[in-house]
Amino acid sequence: MEPIRSNEQVFGTAPGHVGSGALAPEVQGVLRNTYMLLALTMVPTVAGAYFGMATASIITGSPILSFFIMLGAVIGLQFGIAHYRNSVVGIGLLLLMTGLLGWFLGPLLNAALSLKNGMQLVGYAAVGTGAVFMGMATVAVTTKRDFSFMGKFLFVGMIVLLAAMIANMFFQIPALSLAISSAVILLFSLFLLHDLSRIVTGGETNYVMATTGVYMSLFNIFANLLQLLMALTGEKD
Repeated sequence: MEPIRSNEQVFGTAPGHVGSGALAPEVQGVLRNTYMLLALTMVPTVAGAYFGMATASIITGSPILSFFIMLGAVIGLQFGIAHYRNSVVGIGLLLLMTGLLGWFLGPLLNAALSLKNGMQLVGYAAVGTGAVFMGMATVAVTTKRDFSFMGKFLFVGMIVLLAAMIANMFFQIPALSLAISSAVILLFSLFLLHDLSRIVTGGETNYVMATTGVYMSLFNIFANLLQLLMALTGEKD
């Protein structure tokens, strides 16, 4: 099977500058391919979201069970992506994962669009997520600082938040839900900075893995930002 680690394959590396002109050509190539593959992941995400909105009853019927099945599927796919990161299979698994996550967004989008200002809230969440991405990318590219030291702390924080989310599925405490969503947005914004800085500093040279990390951060930021906006500014008919 042909490897795809090199920048010339699949997406190409036309000469140019990404962010700062001082970035090494290899880094520019990984960044460019990551951004292009990230844009491609939006296709199955949107398609999955439309399908998820139409089949939301599958998830809402057993939300806790659906959450654990989806969590297991995403973890399994991430292991597969890591194993096949140097082949086209890795890209296929990544697109499959993004489609599944898009499908899992269906019930949340239905809930948002049932609000009087739901379409605006979805737009605000998307713009806000884009703003966070641009901000973290700007910091990573302009400072060229190595933020890999945050990795262990962020991982521990993710485990703690995951435990809190699971616990709140049973307790259903609104204030805790808001606190968790806020913490998730902060945590994955830092994860985004961590992953982008690894590309800039040469710590991550595989754009399939880079895209996987960046996508997961953006997905979590969007979903939780939308939940916050719905809870704080949602207008019911």
